[in-house]
Amino acid sequence: MPREGPAVFLDRDGVLTVERSYITRPGELELVPGAARAVRALNNSGVRTVVVSNQSAVARGLMTEGELAAIHGRLEELLEEKGAFLDAAYYCPNLLGARVARFARDDSCRKPRTGMLEQAACDIGIDLASSYMIGDQVTDIELAERAGLTAVLVLTGKGAETRAVLSERGLEVDHVAVDIGAAVSWILNCMER
Repeated sequence: MPREGPAVFLDRDGVLTVERSYITRPGELELVPGAARAVRALNNSGVRTVVVSNQSAVARGLMTEGELAAIHGRLEELLEEKGAFLDAAYYCPNLLGARVARFARDDSCRKPRTGMLEQAACDIGIDLASSYMIGDQVTDIELAERAGLTAVLVLTGKGAETRAVLSERGLEVDHVAVDIGAAVSWILNCMER
């Protein structure tokens, strides 16, 4: 078992990659400007970097798990081209009442539930209490709250919409950043203190 340490958990769409309705092909994936540089900064600091993403397009029948694996492979390639890497990537294909029967369930992996975080903590040795979540949606912020992570909202993707509804939902974030680069800079400054 690896030594436990903090991690930065990242939502994929709207945080690392440009928000699109449903990305179902690798060629549709595009990094948010500065995303690879931000991930590389985390890598260089020795901070584990983990994607946690709801991917209901599988349950909706818009793509297969194999096609999703190809999309995540493309994400890794795009990051690698810029000298960055992910320590792990987790996804939840499930969606209650979805079209594809075997994924038509609501279980512990779907954000804002904490199943993906708990699995990552077990798999690669993460101290959740000292970890961060960077997201652009309410489910990301709820996930951080449930798991005791420091919540960082980025204004890319759906972040501006999310910011407007957080107080209505009784949710607070620890920091709001214009994008993933600014979020990572803030996190690394916090870790240095």
